[in-house]
Amino acid sequence: MSAHSPNHDYHLVNPSPWPALGSLSAFIMAFGAVWYMHPDMFGGFLAGAGVWKLLLGLLMVLLVMFFWWRDIIGEGRQGDHTPVVQLGLRYGMTLFIASEVMFFVAFFWGFFNSSLGFDSSQNFGRLEAIGGVWPPAGIQTFDPFELPLMNTLILLLSGCTVTWAHHALREGKRDQAIQGMLLTVLLGISFTALQAFEYSHAGFGFTDGIYASVFYMATGFHGFHVIVGTIFLLVCLLRLRAGHFSPSSHFGVEAAIWYWHFVDVVWLFLFVSIYWWGS
Repeated sequence: MSAHSPNHDYHLVNPSPWPALGSLSAFIMAFGAVWYMHPDMFGGFLAGAGVWKLLLGLLMVLLVMFFWWRDIIGEGRQGDHTPVVQLGLRYGMTLFIASEVMFFVAFFWGFFNSSLGFDSSQNFGRLEAIGGVWPPAGIQTFDPFELPLMNTLILLLSGCTVTWAHHALREGKRDQAIQGMLLTVLLGISFTALQAFEYSHAGFGFTDGIYASVFYMATGFHGFHVIVGTIFLLVCLLRLRAGHFSPSSHFGVEAAIWYWHFVDVVWLFLFVSIYWWGS
């Protein structure tokens, strides 16, 4: 054994440029977003430059994410992800999903705070803005048992296919795991396409009152999470085809499945509260 070989189960990461570059990229993207939303921030000088700075920052963030995760995959392939390291990754993914739950709690809070107090005589501003009815007057809501129900069935089915892929992988049935993961990715793409179609036929815009704003924020950010989850599963599918996972070592797949089930559960709450009860 080399004198420099570790005598512990932890993984000491090699020096990496990605944390510093990630911070710089996030700063450029945030600064560009503020500049884009306030084009007169510098007195009208370079008023249209904000959008380019925003796009530059976004591109840098995406590149850092790609190369950083590529390095992490390489570490796992080299055996650096020992059981102790995998436990830390599990804790990290659990806390990340918990933070995402609180992210959506804010949207549900905004929705129920408005919908349950729409006729409050103690808050004249809200009463005047909403008109004393819910949904507010002039809002033509979606029929929950048309496209929203179809998307609900699609996500529930995708939860079944991804679970099938997971069990097949654990049992060493790689071909079935690939088939289940491929079906899940296709179902995720179908959900996104149907939601885009739904938005294109909406009878209200983002700025048409509190109902419209909360609706698009909650369902739109969930749609963004579906896109992220679909990409997550697609990467796992490609890695499955490349033979990166084994029945005993496949935390990348498990993390993607946890995230996808979180997306499923959030959608069920959205469907019941906003599409069904809220309409």
